[in-house]
Amino acid sequence: MYFFPPFSCSLVIRGDKDEQAVLCSEDKTYDLKVADTSNMLLFIPGCKIPEQLKMEETHCNIIHTEIFGFTNNYWELRRCRPKLKKLKKLLMENTYEGPDSEKEKDSSHLKYTTEDLLDQIQASEEEIMTQLRVLNACEIGGYWRILEFDYEMKLLNHITQLVDSESWSFSKVPLNTCLQELGPLEPEERGRWYSSEDSVTPSAALSLGEVYFELSADKICRATAQMLLQNAVKFNLAEFHEVWQQSVPEGMTTRLDQLKGLALVDRQSRPEVIFLLKAEDLPEGDQERFNSLFSLREKWTEEDIAPYIQDLCGEKLTIGALLTKYARSSMQNGVKVYNSRRPIS
Repeated sequence: MYFFPPFSCSLVIRGDKDEQAVLCSEDKTYDLKVADTSNMLLFIPGCKIPEQLKMEETHCNIIHTEIFGFTNNYWELRRCRPKLKKLKKLLMENTYEGPDSEKEKDSSHLKYTTEDLLDQIQASEEEIMTQLRVLNACEIGGYWRILEFDYEMKLLNHITQLVDSESWSFSKVPLNTCLQELGPLEPEERGRWYSSEDSVTPSAALSLGEVYFELSADKICRATAQMLLQNAVKFNLAEFHEVWQQSVPEGMTTRLDQLKGLALVDRQSRPEVIFLLKAEDLPEGDQERFNSLFSLREKWTEEDIAPYIQDLCGEKLTIGALLTKYARSSMQNGVKVYNSRRPIS
């Protein structure tokens, strides 16, 4: 006997006609698979299990009830990763370039509200909102938008230049004063978004009614590196280090570990080089992801490959388990490296 208690949350089946349907709760996503059973399953509304009957002070009378239906199969649920690749694809179709851009005057460009995204993305609401933060998306006029990268860097430069001119500490920037100063340059909602979501860490500091925030050095260094690398196929590593450090605000220190999942260093090249490789642009499927990585580089150390497969991990699937399944290990100059288990064309 199967007993289905009332759900305290809603469950939604999501998927377009060309997609395999998934079931979503408020915070998790599940694959749906039809499973057969040799037993006949009966649907009885208001059915009570023995434990419930024992708790009731009633006589053991025969209860007559109506059977609403029967079946020999059921949906089997298996926890799966949310299918979020489509989210970035939709938002990148119409990036935000500022309030005065020609695109904002053209109503034909598609925009998506939270409800629109829930209708089209195969993921729970919590997983979608988490990914929107990962993508640094912001809600402008009720629609979710990704800032065009050049516009994003312009906002960042406005903030860092203001901090420098006012001799503020990067760890204690007054939010309201910052918004007032930036008002003539950028609309307040964009400034408020940038000072709370992207390259800053909100601070709990409160003084005389003023809210303060802290600029995140790691995020600013990472954004600056992306700006330097996006137009270069490969960049001499030593030269990049020098230019990168000179490009960030004084007092911030650049480190390669700030670029995990964004850029890759080739130490086998002479001279050593660095190039842009964003984890979010890689295929979503496990095998496709490894095929893409091994076509780019034959052998990887765990340190180098980990940022590019971290998002493939699940509750019981670790980086080590993924490497065991899709790669072979060997020793090279005393260092363990991994190569593909199957030929890469």
